[in-house]
Amino acid sequence: MSPTAAPATHSRWTTPENLLRISVVVAIATIALKTTAWAVSGSVGLLSDALESLVNLVGALFALGMVTIAKRPADEGHPYGHSKAEYFSAGFEGLLIFGAAMAILWASVDRLIHPQPLEQLGWGIALSMFSTALNGGLAWVMLRAARAHRSIALEGDGRHLMTDVWTSLGVVVGLLLAMLTGWHWVDAVLGIAVALHICKEGGQLVWRSSQGLMDEAIDAQTLASIEACVRGFEAQTGGAVHCDKLSTRRAGALHFIDMHLHMPGDWTLAHATQLRMALEAALLRELPQARISMEVLPLGVQTQTETASQNAGDAAP
Repeated sequence: MSPTAAPATHSRWTTPENLLRISVVVAIATIALKTTAWAVSGSVGLLSDALESLVNLVGALFALGMVTIAKRPADEGHPYGHSKAEYFSAGFEGLLIFGAAMAILWASVDRLIHPQPLEQLGWGIALSMFSTALNGGLAWVMLRAARAHRSIALEGDGRHLMTDVWTSLGVVVGLLLAMLTGWHWVDAVLGIAVALHICKEGGQLVWRSSQGLMDEAIDAQTLASIEACVRGFEAQTGGAVHCDKLSTRRAGALHFIDMHLHMPGDWTLAHATQLRMALEAALLRELPQARISMEVLPLGVQTQTETASQNAGDAAP
């Protein structure tokens, strides 16, 4: 199997839709556990953890909606399909993370100014660690499935859950320090650190979403596989054909590939079509989720659009 190709089959329960449904259930459970942990301990660090889990819930619900929309086939109003809907999910989740970070900062600064003793930390830490284990297991499965399905919505939710795991571990470490030292301000400082950390995660998600909406090129590793496939095909024809003007873009789970396929002008249309289909089949073996557009041209000929663009570039000062 090609390193860039998705596995031929997947377990039904690891589809993006099912994993996001599981994420909703896990988010509700972790909200209940972490809110209880905050209630029994009074820890602002655990409160920040509970607020981030609320963001996880809203993000998972929105991601589920966007993944459902992204699977819709092309229609008259959307001839290229709906796959870009997944990028809205990543951007929306990033904005939610910013909102949670501001709420955590507000609560943490107030607790830093007005420190309070912490209570029943043992129960609070135990509940937090149990919910962290749930999030960690789900995040691991989601990130593996995101690579297989090439789903940025699933990847965004999985990375957010993994951030939640590290955040929870940091909170627990801070609470243990507060227990051992009696320094109650450690809890508030840790809450501020958590807010800044998840704010960074939100920024990265928004940035990735914006790049996808602006038709970002396929990643370098996948592009190298495409180029190797094309050069291999040229070699098989003994150099009789030549490909150029290769351009790519990614939209959710789909990859779009455009190129020119040049061959001798005296070849028949049937032979040219046969070669084009052979190259398309080879590319689809490398990248099953690709949408490929190839324009067949005689050797040494470019389109009028490219000729005009080249002339304009030559005329520029």
